Amino acid sequence: MLLSILYIIGITAEAMTGALAAGKRHMDWFGVMLVASATAIGGGTVRDILLGHYPLGWVAHPQYLVITCVAGILTTYFARWVVRFHKVFILLDAIGLIVFSIIGCQVAMTMGLSPIICVVAAVVTGVFGGLLRDMITRRKPMVLHKELYASVAFIAGIMYYAMSYIGVHPDVTTLITLITGFSLRMAAVYFCWSLPVFEFKEESFH
Repeated sequence: MLLSILYIIGITAEAMTGALAAGKRHMDWFGVMLVASATAIGGGTVRDILLGHYPLGWVAHPQYLVITCVAGILTTYFARWVVRFHKVFILLDAIGLIVFSIIGCQVAMTMGLSPIICVVAAVVTGVFGGLLRDMITRRKPMVLHKELYASVAFIAGIMYYAMSYIGVHPDVTTLITLITGFSLRMAAVYFCWSLPVFEFKEESFH
């Protein structure tokens, strides 16, 4: 129940960030709904397609698609208000990241897939929505060059799988993963933690 509520909060927040990105590119309402939906439920869709998990999440639960589209359109009316609460959205985004990662790992585990694939499913679910948003709006993918993000989803996936494997109660596993993953993401934002950056400058030879 808790995970479902947090999931709805997560997709709503992600849809609103997607709508803002669409607004910066001067998109119409269809574009806003497209980017909002891609941001909010794109990660789960990519995961399901890669794993052959059907029906897709938003096909089985069309209310999620409705929520993302409505959130996107409402954002066009309250964009200035939304921007003022930027820090709140950082918190909601962190919650969404961990919730999406947990759900991704759960889906792969129910399919009986290997530990590696379960963790990959967690990462894909957690970060691919943001990647799709940035690709559609032609922005440099934030998840690949900012504070720890994909790495947090990776760690959350490992934690959830490991605790589930050794028999920890599902509710306890979910709660510990949520708290740890959220704390790690917030610490990464506050202290600007990031992975080493590879910078290659092509030299000209004469």
